[in-house]
Amino acid sequence: MGKMKAVVIDKVTEANDIEIKKVEIPFVKPGWVLVKVKGFGLNHSEQILRLEEIQADYINKPVIPGIECVGEIVDGSDSQFKAGQKVIALMGGMGRSFDGSYAEYALLPVHHVFAIESDLNWEELAAIPETYFTAWGSLFECLQLQSEDTLLIRGASCALGYAAIQIAKALGSQVIATTHKEKYFSQLSAADEVIIDDGKLAGKIEGVTKALDLVGPKSLLDTLKAVDKGAIVCETGILGGVYALNGFDPIKDIPNGVYLTGFFSNYPTQKIVDDIFEFFKKYNLKPIYGPVYKFKDIEEAIAMQDSGRANGKIVVVME
Repeated sequence: MGKMKAVVIDKVTEANDIEIKKVEIPFVKPGWVLVKVKGFGLNHSEQILRLEEIQADYINKPVIPGIECVGEIVDGSDSQFKAGQKVIALMGGMGRSFDGSYAEYALLPVHHVFAIESDLNWEELAAIPETYFTAWGSLFECLQLQSEDTLLIRGASCALGYAAIQIAKALGSQVIATTHKEKYFSQLSAADEVIIDDGKLAGKIEGVTKALDLVGPKSLLDTLKAVDKGAIVCETGILGGVYALNGFDPIKDIPNGVYLTGFFSNYPTQKIVDDIFEFFKKYNLKPIYGPVYKFKDIEEAIAMQDSGRANGKIVVVME
């Protein structure tokens, strides 16, 4: 099959240690398809892998990172996919259990590859898979968002927060967005109200019927107390750097009549992907994202990610 360019890691890897190497293009096998990668977004999950998780025994090292991509089918193997078909892929073990998308080609399990029909260009498409799937699942599968809802998005100044605001406003919901710094207010201007989050929202806001908490366990107990009775709270992010809530007492910590759920983005389906792209078309939306880099400059892209200055989804496109 020849060689391809890829980022491969086997130990903790800072941005300045990123290298593009030449590796073998993978051979196709039953149940898997070969995709020519056209672009992908950088994710917090991959940052955790590079800086911490790569040391874990369950990571199949060495590994090509990347939990999502957009591209074209090169070889559909025994699947229904045809060569040249436009697809997106995400999760299912990408970049951890098997090689992911930081490469010119990716061999991916057919059950996590999805056909798309879209007039968006590759750069725009690359901003969609993980971010918009997670926003969609959190808002509709978990929060059952309706146009009459008032939605609180806690930790909104991130790629997922921007996507959630965009979707909720297109639907017609009221949105209250929080951030920890005033410098992000302009990026959150699509929300109906933006407030500084000092860690304590309970008693300061009212009328919230749905809440998307992207800060994580660090703020969850306060979020549960900040919403109205009958509200649903969805725990999706871990921006606060706290991954578990020790001593959590559901009986005492979840207020009476408030509902708690969480979204795990490991189970995409073709129907959900279709629904997302139909929503984009219906409301004439384009994805929101931040800086764009060529694959040859991926070290710079990752340095930007590690700096925390990107202020939006970082997108990488192939030459």
